[in-house]
Amino acid sequence: MADRVLTIIGGGLAGCEAAWQAARRGQSVLLYDMKPQRYSPAHSSPDLAELVCSNSFRSDEVSSAVGLLKEEMRQLDSLIMAAAAATRVPAGKALAVDRALFARFISETISRQPAIEVRREEIREIPEPSPPRPLTILATGPLTADALADSLRRITGEPLSFYDAIAPIVSADSLDMSVIYQASRYDDGPGDYLNCPMDRSQYQAFISALATADKVELKHFEEKKYFEGCLPIEVMLERGDETLRFGPMKPVGLPDPRTGRDPYAVVQLRKENVAGTHYNMVGFQTKLTYPAQQQVFRLIPGMEQADFARLGSIHRNTFVCGPRVLEPTLQLKTRKDILLAGQITGVEGYVESTAMGLLAGINAARLLQDKEPVPLPEETALGALIRHLTRTDAAHFQPSNINFGLFPELTGPEGRKTPKKLRGKLRAEKALQALGEWKEALHEG
Repeated sequence: MADRVLTIIGGGLAGCEAAWQAARRGQSVLLYDMKPQRYSPAHSSPDLAELVCSNSFRSDEVSSAVGLLKEEMRQLDSLIMAAAAATRVPAGKALAVDRALFARFISETISRQPAIEVRREEIREIPEPSPPRPLTILATGPLTADALADSLRRITGEPLSFYDAIAPIVSADSLDMSVIYQASRYDDGPGDYLNCPMDRSQYQAFISALATADKVELKHFEEKKYFEGCLPIEVMLERGDETLRFGPMKPVGLPDPRTGRDPYAVVQLRKENVAGTHYNMVGFQTKLTYPAQQQVFRLIPGMEQADFARLGSIHRNTFVCGPRVLEPTLQLKTRKDILLAGQITGVEGYVESTAMGLLAGINAARLLQDKEPVPLPEETALGALIRHLTRTDAAHFQPSNINFGLFPELTGPEGRKTPKKLRGKLRAEKALQALGEWKEALHEG
């Protein structure tokens, strides 16, 4: 191996992407993952890059913020994007994957890369720099083990946690297809989602049961601080009886073929694997107890006999206050030998977490090869995320998905605002041009 070795702790999306990016730039990598020696509460597979929440990477349209971010990552030879393309399942305009095939693809690709050595052991303390291993990327994700989180907390002096939830998965053969219909929102013909329609009385019965159902209580030391983009459905309901109808149960653009009209409310199910044997309850992250989930969710039309392959659960999401602790390179301000990657940086979502791994891998490789990291253009999606992590008001910092609100203001000729319907397309054009120039500055072509 080379004289200087990059240490990466965490074999999830961000860690694998960081390892891949560093290795393809000629850097030797030592990648640590604690599975199968130890599993977090949400993990069950020994494979690297296991998806534990949704199997969707969201919109694939380049005129959307997340679609643009994915395209930028593809142009930088992202391993995770290649794996997603190879294991894709139908999901309308979204990019969704067969999670088992996806993790296997990444595990096998990493194992074939000669510059990457994978060690299956738990690291409980962030290592001090040493001559052969001067840099460490910490990419341990939203479920960072307590000992390692404590080590990071001591270094940054910052609190690290808020709470998130995952949605249930149901077996396809337990669904009543005489009630459920197939359609994607606003699409003509058969769509990629299964739709469970509700009339007003069914919706009222459902939210009444949901409001009184048993919930998993937080521990005495846990702070209730949810990410706004991934609220448990029972928390959404607390904001008003109609909240769910304007959120995950929005019926607009999904006419029931039996009536030709939009239902009062709809629960959507998204294909979980290529075979179509399991479906994910879209937007139904929850902290209901397991018995309560089975009771309440079987009130949904077409799901009366539902067999749940996985029930939803609450989980901790560990992250730092980026504006206080991170450099634009993703190095810690107090320990330049440590870079953070993934959700622990303060981004939210699979794609965003992977993107931070991609950048951490590029920056670490350049630092180890005595090259300066090149600042990202803010008009790119990658640059917008770095801008959010490092330039947001620290007092109001909250984890965020990529969205165009994180980008600099977009103006047209003579300072006029660009019409709304053209903004996504124009942002994509500007971003991809800027990314091309950035790549040239890296001398990577």
